[in-house]
Amino acid sequence: QVQLVESGGGLVQAGGPLRLSCAASGRTFSNYAMGWFRQAPGKEREFVAAISGASNTYYSDSTKGRFTISRDNNKNTVYLQMDSLKPEDTAVYYCAARTVPASFRHSDYAYWGQGTQVTVSS
Repeated sequence: QVQLVESGGGLVQAGGPLRLSCAASGRTFSNYAMGWFRQAPGKEREFVAAISGASNTYYSDSTKGRFTISRDNNKNTVYLQMDSLKPEDTAVYYCAARTVPASFRHSDYAYWGQGTQVTVSS
């Protein structure tokens, strides 16, 4: 069982940065692939980025080059550094975990955080 708690969301102007954090419980954090997803009002949940236990990283086309996912296994934490934010990045951002290789499909993830709101003003 893994519990995930996101933090770092907020209101930011377009072009600005924001860093999200996701703290995980449990002693085997390094065995989990971690993903970030987001969901805007009226839209489906979409893949943002993922990182394997070995720190291989994966990004959606819309976030590649602007967002950076990383993890600190000593702190049981995964981060999402978001730069050059756009109004269309506005959404609730969710952290997710799974015990097998990283995936871009939200249905593959067994554990989810409660979400954190990111709002980008134009």
